[in-house]
Amino acid sequence: MPVNPHPRGKLITLEGGEGAGKSTLLRGLEAHLRAQGADLVVTREPGGTDVGEAVRGVVLDAANNELCAEGELLLMFASRAQLVRQVIEPALAAGRWVLCDRFTDASYAYQGGGRGQPLERIAALERWAALGLRPDITLLLDLPVAQGRARAAGRGDADRIEVEGDAFFERIRDAYRSRAAADPGRFRVLDASAAPDAVLAQAIAGVAGLFERAPS
Repeated sequence: MPVNPHPRGKLITLEGGEGAGKSTLLRGLEAHLRAQGADLVVTREPGGTDVGEAVRGVVLDAANNELCAEGELLLMFASRAQLVRQVIEPALAAGRWVLCDRFTDASYAYQGGGRGQPLERIAALERWAALGLRPDITLLLDLPVAQGRARAAGRGDADRIEVEGDAFFERIRDAYRSRAAADPGRFRVLDASAAPDAVLAQAIAGVAGLFERAPS
């Protein structure tokens, strides 16, 4: 049986509610990881593949206001199934690192906490559609809902998710924080109310342990 010459890569995910600053952090963290020598793939959810980007358009289009919670959950995992098989798993198997803007924790938060979908249903989809893949490190940008929504309001027209009310986003924040508390070995909770440079410094500290076994 052939031996894979590459040590398995690392999966780092960014999570957080609306306006938490994930896009800004992703750019800074990408630059840091590349500077440290990581052979990096950067992707996002929903999206990251042609199929996933098409799904993203459906899920976020505010005109699709009749999309039910079950349909939304299945669409998110359809995108994720494609991303895992086409991008993430091949990269990890080749020893590359993957930095992903959202992953399965987002479904537990948005479709579970926000939409009320049963957690056992999400867990079953995680095992099947996402091959049970879990990140090595998840960086959770935690921010009060009012502050995040104020930031997001300056980005243009609201998408199908952003039009929801404060209670929806409070449930999402609670779900994220509960998951972080239940899995402190994987999650690093970042104070997203800090200045961008300070958030990046928190993130760099959060992933530092991965470099003890970084690919050469």
